[in-house]
Amino acid sequence: MSDNASDHKPIVLEHRQVGEAVGDLPPDRRLQLPLTAEDRTVLRGRRRSHCGRSLLLQLPREGALQPGDRLFDQSRSWEVVVIAAPEPLLRVQADSVLELLQAAYHLGNRHVALELHDGDLLLLADSVLEAMLRSRGLHVSACERPFVPEGGAYGGGHSHAHSHSHAHSHETP
Repeated sequence: MSDNASDHKPIVLEHRQVGEAVGDLPPDRRLQLPLTAEDRTVLRGRRRSHCGRSLLLQLPREGALQPGDRLFDQSRSWEVVVIAAPEPLLRVQADSVLELLQAAYHLGNRHVALELHDGDLLLLADSVLEAMLRSRGLHVSACERPFVPEGGAYGGGHSHAHSHSHAHSHETP
């Protein structure tokens, strides 16, 4: 049998934790899992850690994974930290804030995932959207980096341990 990390039986990850680790696992029991933005929305299936270790995700459906989420096997003897993998993106800049807001509006109408910053927008590389943005006079450049888009208004964001009370009365006086 080989000592290659990819030859081991997959580590089955069933639990998610947000924030700092509670346990004190040795470094050889801590792994990193690089995932693209789209990969972070799929909570089940086979993956490979940064070092090539075989992983099997069997996570509860609690919303997309986020960079920094910690995944554990049932016995909590392995800790796997989710990291955002670099991916091909477009960086959009404008001569004015209004032009950048208009770009975000038009992309939002097309349900395009966006990462928002003070002076630019990031989106997954797409030649049709790039042409549309350039035709509006925007400055578009290609880059490769981790992509962490906004979660959206209807539950696309982080959904762990957020308890809200929405109790209210519909009675008329």
